[in-house]
Amino acid sequence: MKSYEMLVNGEWVPSRSQERREIRDPGNGEILASVAEGNSEDAERAIQAARSAFDQGTWRKTPAQERARFLFKIAQGIRLSARELATLEVKNCGKPLAEAEFDVADAAACFEFYAGLATKIHGETMSVPANSLSFVVREPIGVCAQIIPWNFPLLMAAWKLAPALAAGNTCILKPSELTPLTALELGKIFIESELPKGVLNIITGTGPKVGEILASSSQVDKVAFTGGTVTGRRIMSLATGNLKKITLELGGKNPNLVFADADFEAAVDGALFAAFANQGEVCSAGSRLLIEKSIHESFTEALLKKIPLIRLGHGLTPGVKMGPLVSKAHLEKVESYVKLGVSEGAELLCGGKRPEGKAFEHGFFLEPTVFDHVKPQMRIAKEEIFGPVLSIIPFESEEEAIQIANDTEYGLAAGVWSKNIARAHRVVQQIRAGITWINTYHPTYNELPWGGYKQSGMGRELGLYGIESYLETKQVNVNLDEAPLGWYS
Repeated sequence: MKSYEMLVNGEWVPSRSQERREIRDPGNGEILASVAEGNSEDAERAIQAARSAFDQGTWRKTPAQERARFLFKIAQGIRLSARELATLEVKNCGKPLAEAEFDVADAAACFEFYAGLATKIHGETMSVPANSLSFVVREPIGVCAQIIPWNFPLLMAAWKLAPALAAGNTCILKPSELTPLTALELGKIFIESELPKGVLNIITGTGPKVGEILASSSQVDKVAFTGGTVTGRRIMSLATGNLKKITLELGGKNPNLVFADADFEAAVDGALFAAFANQGEVCSAGSRLLIEKSIHESFTEALLKKIPLIRLGHGLTPGVKMGPLVSKAHLEKVESYVKLGVSEGAELLCGGKRPEGKAFEHGFFLEPTVFDHVKPQMRIAKEEIFGPVLSIIPFESEEEAIQIANDTEYGLAAGVWSKNIARAHRVVQQIRAGITWINTYHPTYNELPWGGYKQSGMGRELGLYGIESYLETKQVNVNLDEAPLGWYS
């Protein structure tokens, strides 16, 4: 069993309290590692390290070309350790190996993308008024606290760290207490790259003991959070103490609209992938499947015929397409929504129970679950379940589909399936969501912005928007007239 400490000021240190947490494989209950359990003292220690590294250190003054070289080193380190990182990701959070391998490659690509952008942070100049040279420069915000979730541990660390470091900030990363292992392994890669001390700090522990300290500290200049909307509101409230900058990527109850003229087979495959990729533990999951009534019955039948192809098991087992949920508590939460859906009157077509067999007895598995004839006002159609639960909602017209799609407090993602490209564009323009797909679902690109409308958060990550969110804008005015102003003459 491996033992991990926390990274503070370039050193691996235990928790001040000496407390530790056992990290287990959600697929079989095996103990993977022992990790230092941080508290408020540890959070404060990391804040001071990051603060000193920013205020007195060299990182923000390091030439952009040099910062870029550091990030390219990180990407190379990830690629060299790809097999080990992917295997560890599977064991820690449960996802199938193929998905973990994609996440690791994408994390490396994210560091490479922002390494390239580090040298392209530009300002602007103006020569107005006549006797002045005025220009705008972009500067790092300062100390950035970054709190990431358990469903994409390594990838979310990359999404946060790469743009922040490219811009010249110092960082405190808090991974989920459930899935800290690949983030801590990433810390080792940073140390090997000889990043200056204090530029990256990694603190493990719970939200109340660590996350809230980071969000409320007057020594932290920005907080970036990915996770649930309730926690996002709490972080937003805590951050008002010093009006720190905030980026929030929160929940979703995302509609996936299938019109009668869609490519039938492609839409069936897309609907399954939208709902059940990563066990449905995805903020952008297409958990509301809106089907035009004329194909509702045939589409649902085709969907159910393919459900058995979603093979359950440990993520390292060849051929597995869906792994366990992340924890017992989360499994029980998702099961409670299944019971709620039945009590609300939705028709349970398949799943809703734990699979039987020796391979599943020590893991947190739930069969792919499909409800039909779901009413838009039902809680299973309104609340984020964050598991392999799909709600089918029939619709009559394009106008009704749009109305149902937008009838949610969230606005993260949406999909539209139709061969009528004019209709697809027309519908997408009217759906209030930050990420939309036409005739596909789930592709994510480092080059394009990620974030949502309404209660799905504020700000954007990735793309040019991602680095903009870690920069301040400064106006500089130079007087070219050497004569006295004469205002008081």
